[in-house]
Amino acid sequence: MTTEAMPNAYRPGATNLPARELAMIERRQALLGPAYRLFYDRPLHLVHGEGVWLYDAEGRAYLDAYNNVASVGHCHPRVVEAVARQAATLATHTRYLHDGVLDLAERLLATLPAPIGHVMFTCTGSEANDLALRLAFAATGGTGLIVTANAYHGVTQAVAQISPSLGPGVPLGAHVRTVPPPDPATGDDRGFGPAVAAACADLLRHGIRPAALILDTVFSSDGVFTEPVGTLAPAAEAIRAAGGLFIADEVQPGFGRTGEAMWGFARHGVVPDMVSMGKPMGNGYPVAALALRPELVAGFGAQARYFNTFGGNAVAAAAALAVLEVIAAEDLQRNALTVGGRFRQGLSALATRFPCLGAVRGAGFFIGVEVIRPDSGLADGAMAARIVNRLREAQVLISATGPQGHVLKIRPPLVFSDENAAFFLDRLESVLATAE
Repeated sequence: MTTEAMPNAYRPGATNLPARELAMIERRQALLGPAYRLFYDRPLHLVHGEGVWLYDAEGRAYLDAYNNVASVGHCHPRVVEAVARQAATLATHTRYLHDGVLDLAERLLATLPAPIGHVMFTCTGSEANDLALRLAFAATGGTGLIVTANAYHGVTQAVAQISPSLGPGVPLGAHVRTVPPPDPATGDDRGFGPAVAAACADLLRHGIRPAALILDTVFSSDGVFTEPVGTLAPAAEAIRAAGGLFIADEVQPGFGRTGEAMWGFARHGVVPDMVSMGKPMGNGYPVAALALRPELVAGFGAQARYFNTFGGNAVAAAAALAVLEVIAAEDLQRNALTVGGRFRQGLSALATRFPCLGAVRGAGFFIGVEVIRPDSGLADGAMAARIVNRLREAQVLISATGPQGHVLKIRPPLVFSDENAAFFLDRLESVLATAE
């Protein structure tokens, strides 16, 4: 689904906004240009965040059930203190010796399988995926890439070409092939490995050597597909058999969000060649990374140097270290598993009462709920948009995903509680009672 076609996005020309917000939107468009988008029919003017709550200019509180950037909660005091302390001490890059980035690398690598032995730092997940492609090309000698049909992997030139969800305005490269996500409802989960193998064969038929398969390990842009566990292993085998690498894009599912594991790929019993990470890593501070097998960077490092002025800087390292410490100290992975499981049960119970809700999918605090036409079972993106926007009016924030924008995307901070889930379910029930 393209951002432009996102059904819950603000459309210029709306008049149901206060004069102050209309003036802000006009100013924003004049200064930032037309490519930027705003969420919701009535955009929010936010001024403060704390935990799972966001507050608008009038002081109204909104339950944030979407934002995985503030993964351990908005303005977590431990992260805020770590960033402030380091910014007041030293803010410099990785060309000087500094313990912070080394401590962070050790902590990160300790959460990953033993074959993953190096980590390289960037500022954003887009940069991490871009770097992953550079390394894959260098290591394999190939250029062919395989992604899912509605994937999103970033906004640099290289990764935008492998992000079909950005829409027709950003065409896929000729070196890119797409495969359907592993959807149990269609049986595509059983053929996911063979689909990757067929894509490799098609690349080779066109004289393109496969370099990598890159997957968001919960298939979030495709509609959130987390079951059955094990579907990634045959796909990894297929790309490796063709001489390519498997890149796990953990920018969205990583850092304990699925509850069952620190990383989305670990649920599937597979070890990637590279792991990209970003959004939740700094709880709002821009820090990202690429972890990889050492042999993949050995040849690259002998021929080229890598440097990123802000990637892995001392303040970024302090933020990311604090996030890892909070996840461990507050047992947030377990919280995602237990509270997330009960939350999905509550959503499934609502789905039995409201015919417009279809399958409830997910793991931990990454949940997708299909919105369908009760008479046909077909995707209903318009109804999904109505639900998203009415929840916004009910002071609950989510979004929609999937190629038709018909899957409610629920992705709260890891500190989300049973009480927060009950609040969400109560508001959703009220919205559904009127939206149908």
